[in-house]
Amino acid sequence: QVQLVESGGGLVQSGGSLRLSCAASGSILSPYTMGWYRQAPGKQREFVATITSGGTTNYAGSVKGRFTISRDNAKNTVYLQMSSLKPDDTAVYYCNAVKFGVSSWGQGTQVTVSS
Repeated sequence: QVQLVESGGGLVQSGGSLRLSCAASGSILSPYTMGWYRQAPGKQREFVATITSGGTTNYAGSVKGRFTISRDNAKNTVYLQMSSLKPDDTAVYYCNAVKFGVSSWGQGTQVTVSS
């Protein structure tokens, strides 16, 4: 089973940018559909973006045009470039990997956007 470790979170001012990384080990990443999800305090975890093994991307409406998901299969890493950040983007961001219906999650990285 693949193990996922997120990094790149932190504190940023409104309008700023961050790039999150998700490094995978234990399995080759290329066959997986990879995704980013987030969970704000007191709220349920929600979908942010996914990228298939073929590179097709999908975004939540709230981040479309501001966030970009990408993958580097040679580095076994998935990225989430976040721009024009808003306080509402404050959450713990989780990396997800799915193959044949089996889902794996990372531990999450905190993103805090100050107004």
